[in-house]
Amino acid sequence: MVNKNKLKTPEWILEGYDSKEEYEKSKGISKKSKEKIFRIRLCPKCGSDDVKVVLGNEEGRGNGEWECFKCKWKGVDVKIKEVKEKDFLNFLEGEE
Repeated sequence: MVNKNKLKTPEWILEGYDSKEEYEKSKGISKKSKEKIFRIRLCPKCGSDDVKVVLGNEEGRGNGEWECFKCKWKGVDVKIKEVKEKDFLNFLEGEE
């Protein structure tokens, strides 16, 4: 005869929480977002996404400076906007 393991009551029920999500939130347990996050670099002056990194004298070596091809801004403090995959696809299609 095979011995079967007994089912154990989950901790969140034993501690009196109404849901597993509420228990995890109170304990500081967070699950990773399943959606991928995309970063869009924007010009701080005009808001254009036509921003590229400026390369230094040696090929492949940047000096951390960015350039906007729309308004000709140059600098290091480029704005970064983080969006989810659905919003990124809308951005690429020009709907934003």
